[in-house]
Amino acid sequence: MIPFRLTLCICLIFGCFEENVAQNVAVNAQRIESNFNKLKSFGDNQTIGNDRVAFSDYNVEALGWISDKLKAMGLTVTIDFAGNLIAKRKGLDDSLPPIGFGSHIDCVPNGGHYDGQVGVLGGIEFLEYITEKKIMTKHPLEFIIFSNEEGGVFGSRAIAGKINKEALEVMTASGYTNKEGMDRLGGNSAKVFEVARKKGAFHAFVELHIEQGGILEEERIDIGVVQGIVGLRWWDVKIKGFSNHAGTTPMNKRKDAMLAAAKFILDVNEVVRSFPGTQVGTVGRIKAMPGVPNVIPGEVVLSLELRDLKNEILDKLFDSIQEKAGLIEKQYSVNISFTPISATGEPALTSLVLQDVIENQARQLGYSSKRMPSGAGHDSQEMALIAPTGMLFVPSKGGISHSPEEFTSPEAIVKGVNVLVGTLLKVDTMESISY
Repeated sequence: MIPFRLTLCICLIFGCFEENVAQNVAVNAQRIESNFNKLKSFGDNQTIGNDRVAFSDYNVEALGWISDKLKAMGLTVTIDFAGNLIAKRKGLDDSLPPIGFGSHIDCVPNGGHYDGQVGVLGGIEFLEYITEKKIMTKHPLEFIIFSNEEGGVFGSRAIAGKINKEALEVMTASGYTNKEGMDRLGGNSAKVFEVARKKGAFHAFVELHIEQGGILEEERIDIGVVQGIVGLRWWDVKIKGFSNHAGTTPMNKRKDAMLAAAKFILDVNEVVRSFPGTQVGTVGRIKAMPGVPNVIPGEVVLSLELRDLKNEILDKLFDSIQEKAGLIEKQYSVNISFTPISATGEPALTSLVLQDVIENQARQLGYSSKRMPSGAGHDSQEMALIAPTGMLFVPSKGGISHSPEEFTSPEAIVKGVNVLVGTLLKVDTMESISY
């Protein structure tokens, strides 16, 4: 039996060791900046934005540069059949499931230099850091740069086993289909379904990303601890009235689909704001027919998008909006129908265990943190289907993203990478992690 004093001493020693792992993490800020500028150069355009869209020449060239850098560190680098770059580093026990981490480098057309790129730079720096410090992890490591995140999280969906044959024919911003694009990156579209991993294939997966919103900056918070990635549901909403002459039809005799649409848009806003929580609803597209000034619109088609972390909230929101639509039908003598269209997926919650780890790492480094949902879709949303997943945000200036004006300060990036490194090292010491 171990004496109580000795047990207490051991606990104190190991407790201090775990804390110092985080406190002593000090990544190389100059190296991160140098890698940032190099990666930025692939697709940097004259409008201060980036054109490194998925499957473009810039995408191919950037992956080549990253591959060479990773191979120089002794990693085994491959492109899987879906066009994902995967760099593997052996662990002390290669029978254990690997720890996954990474993000994406593809941009929207004329996008920014931070969305996805910050997470990739963080992954590279983690590998540089442990190589420099001669740290051997117990688990093997897999650093993943996912293909075509911006065009529907294609690469991560493939790994999660969630793509179908139709997805291969989807045209991307580069002018290539997903099928053509993955082959350009070095994948193999004929074998793409073979990349799917089973649940439990990873010990954990962690992604660093910019917030793409303004909450962290506004509240002066260093690190966002992501609770989950919202589910998206989309509908086409058709409002059918009656087209008639705008000059000869009295106001009280009209079946004006545009007027009904205006009321519907206001009601969507009212319904979504009436629920407590962080859910959002948007009408982002509208088309009136026949679309001429001197004819009362007889038909309007608009979009409806709802986002939240919980399916039950999405159900309640839609039910309430449908009730409002029924009242509009009676008030304006129109018919309203809803047609579901594709969305990016179901709500994906991150691991509560990994939320705690990220939060603890931030606190030990002296950084402020906040638990929050992600309103945008990410590769982590798909990885959460097959692995306990954690995600951390760093602030976005002005909440701007998918724009040349996108910006996160070098200091904020370094803080995020410090937390990422500490998190991954801590995760390596954990025997099991719950979803």
